[in-house]
Amino acid sequence: GDTTRGGLARIDRELRQHQPTIVIVELGGNDGLRGLSLNDMRDNLSTIIEKCQTAGAHVVLVGMQLPPNYGPAYTALFSDTFKDVANRYGIPLVPFLLDGLENDFTLFQRDGIHPTAQGQPLILENV
Repeated sequence: GDTTRGGLARIDRELRQHQPTIVIVELGGNDGLRGLSLNDMRDNLSTIIEKCQTAGAHVVLVGMQLPPNYGPAYTALFSDTFKDVANRYGIPLVPFLLDGLENDFTLFQRDGIHPTAQGQPLILENV
């Protein structure tokens, strides 16, 4: 249930503790599901990426998509936010973490949002 704001609050500590060479940033889905400001999401993702790069890590950004009931305008802007941030920093983008899973409901837990263990190999392949 974390948001980009929560990730930003933790990133400094995590970078110091783990000193990673690669950071996979997969945040924003809950920002979208909560209807939070996309400008704030963009700013938070940007700051996280900048902090990772300053620490010497290579960053991969992983995007999400929202269900269509959020409306075409918001869902398009949401998806474009990941593309814009990745382009701004010249980093790789996985456009949709759950690509290939979305039509097989057996790969999701009862909530219809979170993948099961059987879906994990497909997610790994996406990343």
